Amino acid sequence: MAALSQRLILTAVMLTQAALPHSALAADDWVMLLQSKQCPECRLADVDLVHADLRDADLSGAKLQRANLSQAKLDGADLSNADLSFTSLHGASLRGANLKGAKFYGTDLRDCDLTGALLDANSLEEAHWSGATGLPKDAQSHAALHNAGVTAAERNQWKKAEELFGLAIRKEPDRAESWVARGITREQLGQRQLAIKDFSYASSLYEADGFSSNAKQLQAAAQSLQDKTYKRKGGNGTGSALLSGLLSTSKALFPLAMKLFMPAMPAIGF
Repeated sequence: MAALSQRLILTAVMLTQAALPHSALAADDWVMLLQSKQCPECRLADVDLVHADLRDADLSGAKLQRANLSQAKLDGADLSNADLSFTSLHGASLRGANLKGAKFYGTDLRDCDLTGALLDANSLEEAHWSGATGLPKDAQSHAALHNAGVTAAERNQWKKAEELFGLAIRKEPDRAESWVARGITREQLGQRQLAIKDFSYASSLYEADGFSSNAKQLQAAAQSLQDKTYKRKGGNGTGSALLSGLLSTSKALFPLAMKLFMPAMPAIGF
């Protein structure tokens, strides 16, 4: 009987250890964090903290690679200089969190709330942030926003693509490719007059930069859309026949709105 009790105790201990982070040091940090919310430089790689309430926690410099913090409450938390590489923060609340100096290589920030969060400029270049709210205007570069728009367009998510290209334009209004891209999305959304304006403005930008061929192509596209709009209003069926017989303006112009190259990110060690 005593032997059976010892085996049961040993089994319970082993199960408890298996549920905690792998190393003893990580286990100590895990307990410290949950008890006091004060754990700077914590070693918490691979830890499972789904739905954890870590509001105002001190996790500055923490090693949180591959940790699961989905749906966690991290409002006001200090995550400055934390390593969040491949960490899941899907749906987490990070309102007012300090994320200065944090590493976001492969980090899942989809659908999280970053309202009032502090981030370095362009720090989310290598993160996944689709559906995130409250993104600081400097957190993403023009290229990141433009490329996200192209990805959305490739998935036929035209409204989302239009919004992303609009953000890219606000970031760098002199980049013609984003005006072309937004014009394509607006054509797909049936907003032809707005598409014409975008193509015309992109044409003027290309002309100013000495790309006369691109400028002429866009002028022709804008005129073609104007003609299609006019003939469709005629109501005699000619417009629909013309549309079905011509190559889509979007397909013709898509090469001018392809993904942009972004600066290479340095390798992040674990």
